[in-house]
Amino acid sequence: MPEPTKKEENEVPAPAPPPEEPSKEKEAGTTPAKDEEEVSPPSALPPGLGSRALERKDSDWTLVETPPGEEQAKQNANSQLSILFIEKPQGGTVKVGEDITFIAKVKAEDLLRKPTIKWFKGKWMDLASKAGKHLQLKETFERHSRVYTFEMQIIKAKDNFAGNYRCEVTYKDKFDSCSFDLEVHESTGTTPNIDIRSAFKRSGEGQEDAGELDFSGLLKRREVKQQEEEPQVDVWELLKNAKPSEYEKIAFQYGITDLRGMLKRLKRMRREEKKSAAFAKILDPAYQVDKGGRVRFVVELADPKLEVNWYKNGQEIRPSTKYIFEHKGCQRILFINNCQMTDDSEYYVTAGDEKCSTELFVREPPIMVTKQLEDTTAYCGERVELECEVSEDDANVKWFKNGEEIIPGPKSRYRIRVEGKKHILIIEGATKADAAEYSVMTTGGQSSAKLSVDLKPLKILTPLTDQTVNLGKEICLKCEISENIPGKWTKNGLPVQESDRLKAVHKGRIHKLVIANALTEDEGDYVFAPDAYNVTLPAKVHVIDPPKIILDGLDADNTVTVIAGNKLRLEIPISGEPPPKAMWSRGDKAIMEGSGRIRTESYPDSSTLVIDIAERDDSGVYHINLKNEAGEAHASIKVKVVDFPDPPVAPTVTEVGDDWCIMNWEPPAYDGGSPILGYFIERKKKQSSRWMRLNFDLCKETTFEPKKMIEGVAYEVRIFAVNAIGISKPSMPSRPFVPLAVTSPPTLLTVDSVTDTTVTMRWRPPDHIGAAGLDGYVLEYCFEGTEDWIVANKDLIDKTKFTITGLPTDAKVFVRVKAVNAAGASEPKYYSQPILVKEIIEPPKIRIPRHLKQTYIRRVGEAVNLVIPFQGKPRPELTWKKDGAEIDKNQINIRNSETDTIIFIRKAERSHSGKYDLQVKVDKFVETASIDIQIIDRPGPPQIVKIEDVWGENVALTWTPPKDDGNAAITGYTIQKADKKSMEWFTAIEHYHRTSATITELVIGNEYYFRVFSENMCGLSEDATMTKESAVIARDGKIYKNPVYEDFDFSEAPMFTQPLVNTYAIAGYNATLNCSVRGNPKPKITWMKNKVAIVDDPRYRMFSNQGVCTLEIRKPSPYDGGTYCCKAVNDLGTVEIECKLEVKVIAQ
Repeated sequence: MPEPTKKEENEVPAPAPPPEEPSKEKEAGTTPAKDEEEVSPPSALPPGLGSRALERKDSDWTLVETPPGEEQAKQNANSQLSILFIEKPQGGTVKVGEDITFIAKVKAEDLLRKPTIKWFKGKWMDLASKAGKHLQLKETFERHSRVYTFEMQIIKAKDNFAGNYRCEVTYKDKFDSCSFDLEVHESTGTTPNIDIRSAFKRSGEGQEDAGELDFSGLLKRREVKQQEEEPQVDVWELLKNAKPSEYEKIAFQYGITDLRGMLKRLKRMRREEKKSAAFAKILDPAYQVDKGGRVRFVVELADPKLEVNWYKNGQEIRPSTKYIFEHKGCQRILFINNCQMTDDSEYYVTAGDEKCSTELFVREPPIMVTKQLEDTTAYCGERVELECEVSEDDANVKWFKNGEEIIPGPKSRYRIRVEGKKHILIIEGATKADAAEYSVMTTGGQSSAKLSVDLKPLKILTPLTDQTVNLGKEICLKCEISENIPGKWTKNGLPVQESDRLKAVHKGRIHKLVIANALTEDEGDYVFAPDAYNVTLPAKVHVIDPPKIILDGLDADNTVTVIAGNKLRLEIPISGEPPPKAMWSRGDKAIMEGSGRIRTESYPDSSTLVIDIAERDDSGVYHINLKNEAGEAHASIKVKVVDFPDPPVAPTVTEVGDDWCIMNWEPPAYDGGSPILGYFIERKKKQSSRWMRLNFDLCKETTFEPKKMIEGVAYEVRIFAVNAIGISKPSMPSRPFVPLAVTSPPTLLTVDSVTDTTVTMRWRPPDHIGAAGLDGYVLEYCFEGTEDWIVANKDLIDKTKFTITGLPTDAKVFVRVKAVNAAGASEPKYYSQPILVKEIIEPPKIRIPRHLKQTYIRRVGEAVNLVIPFQGKPRPELTWKKDGAEIDKNQINIRNSETDTIIFIRKAERSHSGKYDLQVKVDKFVETASIDIQIIDRPGPPQIVKIEDVWGENVALTWTPPKDDGNAAITGYTIQKADKKSMEWFTAIEHYHRTSATITELVIGNEYYFRVFSENMCGLSEDATMTKESAVIARDGKIYKNPVYEDFDFSEAPMFTQPLVNTYAIAGYNATLNCSVRGNPKPKITWMKNKVAIVDDPRYRMFSNQGVCTLEIRKPSPYDGGTYCCKAVNDLGTVEIECKLEVKVIAQ
């Protein structure tokens, strides 16, 4: 076997040619760059995996035959490296068309939020975009065990689903991954489905058929142009020698879309150029081999004693029939036999603490069409076979009809047979619709041919015949033609619809139309027309039927009821073929057709009896007779004429309440020929003409209780009788009546006072009085042990207080009170317990209001009105004193009552200030209280104001407090100044508390006078005390010398006061990076991305305001992620600060 071709690391496998020169491979859809355009790789590779070449195809679903020992080694390696998984998905086997589920579990005890999980096929194909009818991803969380369960379910597996899968879970700085294999076995009798990678195309994400693969990109007919092979360009060498600013241009030119993977690979290539201490010769950067071939990896060790381990995608490789290890001196060799698409991976070998890696690319050879399809002509109904041959046995071939793929199945008319390299499309029973252009397509070629289908001449062997049948019998129309083709039946030009009663039978060349239980509507002209032929076979069907009278719409006794005065139109359906003749009669008198009040009308399917303006005499039995050539029919119908009932007699009101009454009435004398169903009741105010209905449901009885009337208003009521026909006229109104009601009981009945012979009671008016008003009260009492209530008042009491007199001492009485109005006395209000007729001494108690417990202050001239409540029985004696002396009643008014005492001073004076003592005495009990009253006024002016000293622009003043403080403490002083020339006073200081002050900021050369006002809580004194002498502000003064200050050096090197922070952005939404810097002179700001300055790029906007620097990235994409740097430079130095920006794409 020839050695596989090696690929240097600086080569890009099969790079896409420039757009202006498309290659043959690109037109055939096999160029890997084509796949990259349709399936974008992820923006970031998983940790631990190197960047991969960009031509990886998402269609490489190929099975790897891994020995059991290698699978066990993979599982052990996964378990040792597991950080987050508590249960990893295990590899499995499934048959084509069956389902399989892979489960991964993550413990969430130490996680604050849900971890992120991704499912991959191969090394980078994210399966989240494949979710659809063949792939479903689910996740659940069990709260009790705090375990996240993630499931990947593959539905109706296909053979190209086989391969290596990987599950990755991340949480903040933690990462864990696990690889597993899926093996798909073919079902019995299924043709192997070999991938046609060049035709793979990803369908729309998120749709119902997401994850399906189609070949629509290959349906364009194009000529295959022969083009000379161009020499391959060493893209990696170009990148290594190019400037970083040219990376994006080179990647676009050569079809590289994973810029991040490209940068990682370049970084690794530079790192691998360093000389290794363990390897004398490392692996080549890349290897390429055809599918099914053998590849050889060779490394040479510097020390042959070092132990070497080989790895594939991070999993250690164990020796097997597929993987063979050899040792030749310092060389360590790995052979991989029978390479499949799943072997397309990253491999590395470790020796001591060092390792070197490479990548293996497996190429699948294209399938060619060796024998082309041929144009074919056939007749309708014949079997058609279209045949072609391909270059390999059991190759995967797609058939198309007019550009649409043919999918064979149980319900499809197309079958595909494969015999080694031969592929045959079979069409059973060809029709005109099968005439089309058929094409076959493989990974390396295609072929097409036209199929023409014609009709055979048609002969009528047995024509249809006319038929006459009785109603209910079977109709059978039969014909025979020379060809076994379908046809259509029509009746009177309309298509015949099949049903349980009507069946169209096609058996070979015979066509039948069978109608069970013939109906009259089955009569008509029938035509059979074979499909695809301009031939018709006609026949007539005639159905006969005896006459019938249909009385289904009438009552059981065939009675028809009509309201008097209405028109009766009795339509009786009839049937018969031919149409029968109808005759109506009443008794011995026939009813003829015409224009009379009672007449008949005849129609093809009915006969009608018409009575205009029905009367009571029209009631009776009417007869109808039908006759035709097939027989006769007879029926009798009873007509009943009904009317509205007579109005009832006027109702009688028997009882009246506050808002209700009870009324009775008699049924009407005539019920209108129909039983009375009930009554409607209406009422109105006597002065109104508007009646209001009281019940919307019929009243079945002859008594009713209207409610919700207004008390004191006169009402009238009336009645309507109702039967099945309608409502009668209203009855005569009842006599007027007025709803009235007694009041509610009085409230809050209490004992006001008790003496040895009297009891005084108090109460409150009733809560509800009503329209009848309140005339007065009746107070009653009875002695304890008796039930005889005695009225205490001869006349009604118009007040809410009354004294019961003439009671024996030490007796116990019960008391109650009633409210009386025009409707009578209300329910009584009882005092809760018996009252002892004996005067009770209550010790006095003075209740000083809260605001009088402190000194009561008023200004001179204001009124003083103090109310002091007290308690005590019998009525206490009150004594007032001021400062221990009797009060002069000429100046101070004292007014006493049974419950309080009042001190009133019309105009207060300062002499009214003092301590007022109140004494309340009941029998031998005494209660005292004191009130302090302070009457205040404005204070007098200060006594003497002196000028103590004058210096510069300042004057020192002193003064003595006023003699009269206004009966209140002095709260401050106000000092004013006036120029001697104008003598206009200006306030210099207000609310000053001391008796000495310094007046400043006086004008040099002026002469000033000063005065001082006193102030207390009433305000300023009316007069002020002025200085006798004036203060002269001399012009001579000290010479002011300005101080000398040295200039401050504000120079400063640039310094960031607010750093950049790592930022996450959402793709498509503007992102900003902010920092703040200071420095003098003002530093120059430069922004860089990945150490490359950002200059004149329309995607970026830069701002700088008051030292705040902002970089705005317009609608970023994953390629805008990276390391951003802000650089500040001035004459004193340079400073830089960096941050990382990651752009996330939200899945739609």
